[in-house]
Amino acid sequence: MPQIPSNNDNVAPSISFSERAKKAIHPLSSYLFRLMIAKNSNLCLSVDVSTVHELLHLADTVGPSIVILKTHYDLVNNWDYRPTTGTGAKLARLARRHGFLIFEDRKFGDIGNTVQHQYTEGTARIIEWSHITNVNMIPGSAAVDSLAEAAARWRERKRYEVKTDISVGTPRPESIDSDDEDPKAPIPESHSLDAYRSASAGRKASIVSITTVSQHFESADSPRTRIKVEEEEEEDQVFEGLEEPPLERGLLILAQMSSKGNFMTGDYTKACVETARMHKGYVMGFVSQESLNSEPNDNFISMTPGCQLPPEGDDEDAEIQGDGKGQQYNTPQKLVGLMGSDVIIVGRGIIKAVDPVYEAERYRENAWKVYEERTGS
Repeated sequence: MPQIPSNNDNVAPSISFSERAKKAIHPLSSYLFRLMIAKNSNLCLSVDVSTVHELLHLADTVGPSIVILKTHYDLVNNWDYRPTTGTGAKLARLARRHGFLIFEDRKFGDIGNTVQHQYTEGTARIIEWSHITNVNMIPGSAAVDSLAEAAARWRERKRYEVKTDISVGTPRPESIDSDDEDPKAPIPESHSLDAYRSASAGRKASIVSITTVSQHFESADSPRTRIKVEEEEEEDQVFEGLEEPPLERGLLILAQMSSKGNFMTGDYTKACVETARMHKGYVMGFVSQESLNSEPNDNFISMTPGCQLPPEGDDEDAEIQGDGKGQQYNTPQKLVGLMGSDVIIVGRGIIKAVDPVYEAERYRENAWKVYEERTGS
């Protein structure tokens, strides 16, 4: 089994998620700790697939077993970028239904101004649908500063949403008397004037007006939006085990990697931790191979990729071969039990399984059992 170079001489943390939730500064970190307890799960599913159908199917079927869904939106060749009806919106709806957070594994790695725009604008508008994203610190800490600033601005903007109701004005009498026209004809989906002119062409004249009945500000701290799916609006179903997550966005810093021969040195990892301590209101933790909490006030979440279980029935401590493309694997026993990781990230071990739902449960049960043993919960 590959050895993990450690930058932390401390033993795996024994404090429970319940206690850590109480001490967490970041609202989303506190929520995640409580979500893990509610679902008895510290499993993140990495859905590296190429179609929306695969992505949504896995999110829906495996969703009950996981607390985080990790995406690479740019791998999906038919990703729908529409902000309210597209793929991101549909993922957000499934996240509310099954109780998991979305983590877009973007690994931002550019100057501050660029990463701000990549995060909040562009085709994907990641900040709108992804609770968590991550950053590669190679360009320096300015990238974290800029992402934190962008998230704060977005949060302030989202605090209140403008609601506008649109109605049809009173038709003319001759229109009401008509035998072949319905005075209550539906409003065109587009609210442009051209759409109304086009909709009324070829029928008796009537007054069609756009009337703002109300325009008010409504708190969006725990948003429950109506998402248009398959051209029909459906009320969101919400996971009953816990309240909806806070609107805040969170960041993970890529501090260590599981790939063979990576260049993330001890000094790099140390710089990641120092930057995280300066942004505790935005940085939730790290993508790392171990717990990086080395000071009394550290309460960062460590999420670890490169996790795989041996085939069912085999020795769980048996050596697991890499994928031949640089990826190295370790078991939940080592990552959670010895290295102190909080969340295991599993991809192909689940999505390539004959029965992904069954395999996800196997990973969930195994990793949670190791966590309970580690903390005495």
